[in-house]
Amino acid sequence: MKKNYVIAFLFILGAVGYLIFSTVQENKVYFLNVSEALRMGLSNIKQARLFGIVAKEGLKKEDQGLKVHFLLLDKKNKAQSIPVFYKGALPDTFKPGAEVIVEGKMKKNIFQASVVVTKCPSKYKKKERAGS
Repeated sequence: MKKNYVIAFLFILGAVGYLIFSTVQENKVYFLNVSEALRMGLSNIKQARLFGIVAKEGLKKEDQGLKVHFLLLDKKNKAQSIPVFYKGALPDTFKPGAEVIVEGKMKKNIFQASVVVTKCPSKYKKKERAGS
């Protein structure tokens, strides 16, 4: 009788352990700059947050600005870029030259972003400090 309880306990413990492990693996998101993502191989990236600069070339807005295609440049090596597509409302500070973080996944050699966040310009920080 005790043997059955031990086996049941071990089975439940194993199932819980597997669920925790699989959940952690699904929610793992890399935070990479463009050059690191290219070095890893874009096809190897399932889910990631990429940091870079919006290129002046290749910026195309469609559907009244709710769909956008742009190149994400590496901050240090502007010769390296990744094409990005985003569908949704863009931050007001989104423009060529802006530093952005995009979260999403690669699909057919284009990074499909589900989130776009821009870095706040430093002029806001200076105003806050001066006003404090």
